Amino acid sequence: GTSKKVRWCTVSEPEQRKCAELAKALVAVLPPAEVTAFARLSCILASSTTDCIERIRANRADIVTLDAGEVYSAVKQFGLVAVAKEIYNDGGCILSVAVVRNSSLDVRFLKGVRSCHSGVRWTSGWSLPLGFLLSRNYLSWSKEQPLTHDVSAFFNSSCVPGAAALAPSLCSLCQGQKSYIRHKNYHCETSHSEPFYNSQGALRCLRSGAGDVAFVDHLALQSIEESEWDQFRLLCTDGTQAPLSLGALVTRHNLRKVVRKFLQIIQVNIFALATPVPTVQLICFGENDLLFKDVTDKLAILTEDEDISQVLGLDYVALLKGLGHEGSSLEDSVIRWCCISQAEQKKCEQWALSIKSDPLVCVRASSMGNCVEKIKRDEVDAVSLDATHTFIAGKCGLVPVVTEYYGAKCLSATEGSTHLETDVLPSLVGVAVAKKVSRSIFFGNLGRRRSCHSYMYSPAGWLLPYRYPLSLEHNNTSPCNPDQVYNEVFWKGCLPGSEGNLCKVCVGGTEDAPSKRCTDNHNERYYGNMGALRCLVGDPTGKSYGEVAFLEQHNLQDNILRLASSGWAQGWSAADFELLCSEGHRAPLSEWSSCNLGVIPPNTVMTRPVLTARVYDFLMKSQVSLSANPDVEFKLFESHQYGESDLLFKDTTKCFVHTSHKDFRSIIGEEFYHHAETAFNCTHSGQYYKQTSFFNQQ
Repeated sequence: GTSKKVRWCTVSEPEQRKCAELAKALVAVLPPAEVTAFARLSCILASSTTDCIERIRANRADIVTLDAGEVYSAVKQFGLVAVAKEIYNDGGCILSVAVVRNSSLDVRFLKGVRSCHSGVRWTSGWSLPLGFLLSRNYLSWSKEQPLTHDVSAFFNSSCVPGAAALAPSLCSLCQGQKSYIRHKNYHCETSHSEPFYNSQGALRCLRSGAGDVAFVDHLALQSIEESEWDQFRLLCTDGTQAPLSLGALVTRHNLRKVVRKFLQIIQVNIFALATPVPTVQLICFGENDLLFKDVTDKLAILTEDEDISQVLGLDYVALLKGLGHEGSSLEDSVIRWCCISQAEQKKCEQWALSIKSDPLVCVRASSMGNCVEKIKRDEVDAVSLDATHTFIAGKCGLVPVVTEYYGAKCLSATEGSTHLETDVLPSLVGVAVAKKVSRSIFFGNLGRRRSCHSYMYSPAGWLLPYRYPLSLEHNNTSPCNPDQVYNEVFWKGCLPGSEGNLCKVCVGGTEDAPSKRCTDNHNERYYGNMGALRCLVGDPTGKSYGEVAFLEQHNLQDNILRLASSGWAQGWSAADFELLCSEGHRAPLSEWSSCNLGVIPPNTVMTRPVLTARVYDFLMKSQVSLSANPDVEFKLFESHQYGESDLLFKDTTKCFVHTSHKDFRSIIGEEFYHHAETAFNCTHSGQYYKQTSFFNQQ
């Protein structure tokens, strides 16, 4: 075939020389057939990465390596495609760090200092630190103007290469040569001719005394000699260790197959060789990170359909959208709430109609776990999660906004405040319940029975019960895996969200809210606290029933009364049920405080870090407008009028407590955190768990 020439865009003399070496090496190592196909790698020197993007669009170059933040812009604004991403030798995460030389600086008080950044829109030099400062409200952004405007007002002076067109004051510390001739102007450009460009340059800016703080990726720290280590400090807070996505290579859409092929060849012939070809030393020419980051071990060639969010990581793409990398729009004021069933959707829509605050949009998901994924993917903004799902969401990088408060302390609107600050977060308890007439049912004797569990990963239905001796004859082989324990002990059951025997007792949806059996939401009529009770009583035909139910105590008595009014079953009262105590005896429902399976931390509303302030403001306005108008029929913390219990929030909630300054771990508490960690480290059957591979995103 005709020989294809791949034109690699470089941004400095050293990078240009390295590219030329790569071209020579390719000819040396390629088999003759491929030499003709890719005989020529040509190297095109451009003035900056922006210049490269423009050249690629105009078909005057084919490929360039960009930082993740620039990749996002290249893909979203300029229609280029990402074809490969660098995989770093320590397994991949790059962390954004703030480096200072002055030991008294504090990340909470950076207003008015001089800042050095690797580049505008760069992951570690711009997007992560600003996302962090915004999420903690250290930096406020009015959204009336672009973010660069508020950033330039926040720092005394800065060098942010690439920002000249956006906010000239962000270039005041830069040192590149100035010129009116565009390709000779290096001042504040994203090119190696600007001495303060990229992470090394930002460190140079700090070292030279021009700036007080440098925002760089942690790999840049490797260039600091050990003898100088004590001169530098990292600013940290729990929020700084955000996992970062990697640099990536971008090209035009119609060229992607050729470029992929070309990269595969480089991969096979150069990165993959145990002894590198002598002419190519990928770390050489005096500057770091030329063409590829120096720590690049191999290139992951991306498949056709990989979404930009898979390349860069979901958190990161959501953060970039939050920072206005696509330009701002109306949707900035809308809060999208996650609903997991027909009943939740109805309640959410009533909520939206009855508040006078920012618009609320109700978005459907299939389960609580699916809500976490949708928040990560920026398809919804917030949801109230039980303690186990709070653990999952926290591990996935979401953060708390408010926590549901179940105590008596909330102030009414008449007393002037709905904003509650307290360190005491009242908890709930999980219980095991049986019908009074089933005399032979108690802990230790539950083998081969039918079980009812509120839902998959729920604290009361999944995390607590398996830690007690359910059945003495089933000596469980894997005492740390809840799914396995329930499968071995119970004959069959209903654990919505599960599979196999633990779905057989479930009954599915209704005509109004159709659903397969065992789905992980209220459309399955045996889902949740109300569902587990229905399961224990049995469906009206008398067919599908359980013998023991694991649920939360807080609305058990109410739910028993509601069985009749909801048309499910007549004539049941609290006296018809008993609690199973873990020591083996039984007790009336009123003795729940001494006969329970353990404490359950409260639900927490979780969101992406960049949205905490907005979601908090929305909830506070919502709370105020609803309590200021007592005639409104809608009640945020009641669900029975929709035929269910605990919709959107737990029914026992009195108000919200502000918790966005806390870490999710301190909200759920060490003991619960430890239980959850143990169970998840041991659970491999949970399909959802595998799909999202929750914990490798940390």
